[in-house]
Amino acid sequence: MARPALTGSRIRRYRIDRGIKQAELARQCEISPSYLNLIEHNRRKIGGALLNSVAAALEVDTTTLSEGAGAAMTSALDVAAGGFVAAGREIERSEDFAGRFPGWAQLVIQQQARVAELERLVETLNDRLTHDPFLSASLHNVLSTVTAIRSTSGILATGDDIEAEWQARFHRNLYEDSQRLAESTEALVGYLDAGGDADRTLSLPGDELEAWLTDLDWRIEAFEEGRDVDVSEVIGEAGSVLTSSAARTLAARFLERYRADARALPGADLEDAVMAGERDPMRLAARFSVDLPCAMRRMATLPGRFFKGGLPPGLVICDGSGTLTFRKPVRGFEPPRFGASCAMWPLFQALQRPLTPVRTELSLVGQDDVRFETWSIATSDYVAGFDKPPVVESTMLLMPVLAQVGAEDVPFQVGTSCRVCAITDCPARREPSILMQSDTMV
Repeated sequence: MARPALTGSRIRRYRIDRGIKQAELARQCEISPSYLNLIEHNRRKIGGALLNSVAAALEVDTTTLSEGAGAAMTSALDVAAGGFVAAGREIERSEDFAGRFPGWAQLVIQQQARVAELERLVETLNDRLTHDPFLSASLHNVLSTVTAIRSTSGILATGDDIEAEWQARFHRNLYEDSQRLAESTEALVGYLDAGGDADRTLSLPGDELEAWLTDLDWRIEAFEEGRDVDVSEVIGEAGSVLTSSAARTLAARFLERYRADARALPGADLEDAVMAGERDPMRLAARFSVDLPCAMRRMATLPGRFFKGGLPPGLVICDGSGTLTFRKPVRGFEPPRFGASCAMWPLFQALQRPLTPVRTELSLVGQDDVRFETWSIATSDYVAGFDKPPVVESTMLLMPVLAQVGAEDVPFQVGTSCRVCAITDCPARREPSILMQSDTMV
């Protein structure tokens, strides 16, 4: 969104860059130097014929003077400054900064993108260090082996007379422990090296399922086309991605539900409805006579081209304990892979009120350029019988909404997990954040 009030600053910058004196430009435009000075300091508006005359004298396009830097660059600068309280008073000059110093502005934007990337990396690594079972077991094995080696070497280093038989045993134990330590550290290093591509590190069956669905763009085309294909055939096409039997079991469970959803709400009908402007899952559920979670799951399978901004929806599902059982990440919102999630998510609010829909607009702290319209609902299913405890499941659909430049309303902010959340006054915080407490925190 252009800021016409800064046209004068752009005129002044282009005049100075071309080495034209203020009096000379005023003469060419047939105005007084004092009036041009007021224009250049944004104290007088300019437009119409006078703007055309100034543009012709400076040999620039009229649009360049009136609109200045691109809206995308200005928006990116606003996002970069949004997380810093000290930058608040300067944020209105972002277009001026981008227009006068485009190279520096691009550097700031790139640095902001890099900071966001590193924050996500810290979040992922913290998540893995805290909750990854393979990493935890490997570190425990290494520490146990080091302790055993230290104990054995301490006995041998005392200098006391040790019988030959026992000395041989200690030496053998020392050798075996050192071999085990080498193997453990080699496996650990290999695992951490693979973590350089954190999204493809498949340490759990759920990771294998997510990697497979990501490759398929979260759509099973055989079911979307209505073909009579067995679940085992679809799993067989997964190749080497679904390596473990547990991952294949999860995939089979997912595919059974996917096929049932696709039969209840065919993809072609859903696409036609969404293209016609219907994006409310509640109305879609009523229109096609399906339950609300089914409509939400079906909407999460649609590609980004069906939505504004080209961003596809995300989907998160948890069981009655609050454990995430399904996660479809979306730009600006990636649920933690292993650890506990933010207790303020609408997903968990719905869990406290089964069968009550919860609609919320929120943003993830530090991701001010994207907001999310969310729909959540928890349902109970008495699969074990009337007199048995119900199986409770909560579903949350996230619809990305690109934030408008200069928007003053602030949506409800949430984090991903407490350890990497910058919200200082959160009433649901379980543990301190590893992020530095500073004025830049929300």
